[in-house]
Amino acid sequence: MQRRAWLVALAGASALAGCGFQLRRAPELPFKTLHLSGFKPTSPMGVALRRALAGAPTTRLVEGRAQAEAIFEVLGDADEKSVVAYTSSAQVRELQLRSRLVFQLQSASGRELIGRTEIVQSRDMSYKERDALAKEQEEQLLFRAMQDDIALQVVRRLAAIKP
Repeated sequence: MQRRAWLVALAGASALAGCGFQLRRAPELPFKTLHLSGFKPTSPMGVALRRALAGAPTTRLVEGRAQAEAIFEVLGDADEKSVVAYTSSAQVRELQLRSRLVFQLQSASGRELIGRTEIVQSRDMSYKERDALAKEQEEQLLFRAMQDDIALQVVRRLAAIKP
């Protein structure tokens, strides 16, 4: 039985290797140093972007603009919550959560690499007063997931730049 399992696993691995399947690698950015500008010190979006960029093997984050080959400038970073639906007794039934990042990227010489760009993620969330504490935690998890998603989108856009 074990021999059959090994043969099936080996056949599956060879089929995947033969079709060109590869695990996703960390994106290689076209610059060696990057400066993040405009994030508030406690910005969750800034934390998510730094975490996403830490996986890029060829690029490191620097503190000063002078050492950077590229400057990522944040023009806006906001989390928003709005009521989408009410019950007949005017209680909140559904919320829409939005996370928004507006940015641009410039080279050290000031040449625009990515113009003003806005990335918005939104999620809908049901709401019940009696589950307020649980819904607050769900809201925080949804915001964090949206911020992580936006950070990964930014990294993919940075990787697509042709200097």
